[in-house]
Amino acid sequence: MQSKVDRKIQPELLGMADAEAMTGRSRWSWRRDCYSGAVASVKIGRRLFVPIAEVRRVIAECTRPRLGQN
Repeated sequence: MQSKVDRKIQPELLGMADAEAMTGRSRWSWRRDCYSGAVASVKIGRRLFVPIAEVRRVIAECTRPRLGQN
């Protein structure tokens, strides 16, 4: 029996190429930050992943405030 609700599975981990595409930062910058401990990461086999929450945190921390309109 099929469910009436289509469920989309959201990824919890992003590969370096996906993090790069989402933010515009190079995959090497992501790797450097992961290995230095500035960004949480998960190593599975030979691949390095960044949790989506961590990518969103980096985006939020680097967002500049909007200039006020007078």
